[in-house]
Amino acid sequence: MNWLSWLSDFFSAPDHRSGPDSIVHRVSEHLLFSGEALLYAAVLAVPLGLLIGYTGRGVTVVTAFAGATRALPTLGLVTLAVLLAGVGDTAVLIPLVALAAPPLLVATVEGVRGTDPDVRDAARGIGLTHPQVLWQVCLPSAAPTLLAGLRTATVQVIATATVAAYVGLGGLGRYVIDGLATRKYAVTVGGALLVVLLAVGAQLFFALLARYALPPGMRAQRRAR
Repeated sequence: MNWLSWLSDFFSAPDHRSGPDSIVHRVSEHLLFSGEALLYAAVLAVPLGLLIGYTGRGVTVVTAFAGATRALPTLGLVTLAVLLAGVGDTAVLIPLVALAAPPLLVATVEGVRGTDPDVRDAARGIGLTHPQVLWQVCLPSAAPTLLAGLRTATVQVIATATVAAYVGLGGLGRYVIDGLATRKYAVTVGGALLVVLLAVGAQLFFALLARYALPPGMRAQRRAR
């Protein structure tokens, strides 16, 4: 049986059109896991990145931390989270947040540090306080870099959220795991394809966002970087 036949069987199956195992339902679960993880990661990483980037303190630690997290095994974190917190959303969110936070943190730090020092000095010279300089000058300047970090984090989380199926939760990983367990390879291939399409869709979304939503000056700054 070829790939096209497998995909045809997957998308034409009645269970995948409606009900708890439908494609729409599984995609919704997958996006929910991914969105929650990105939200928690942003709450943790962005404020810390703004502070470190503005003060310049702890940049080396952030760089080392981001590099170290790339070596963390996702399934190992899931297993550890299950042992500590039990089976549930927490067991999935912990590794996903650990995956998403470092690129957001590094992007925020580098974006703020990339603000033109002369612009910062001029802002201070007209009487702006440090918090005002951070929020009104540095943060807008860091927006393109921060957006790139968010894009990286989003794609990584979407691709990795399949681990939810390892602890009995839903999402597109359910197709991959169940298909392998029952040797229904059409289901496995279909689920994997949907994950790829979601990741590619996220890439296109952020590309369009950077192209049309950012002001022209920020787009030019992003291209220059």
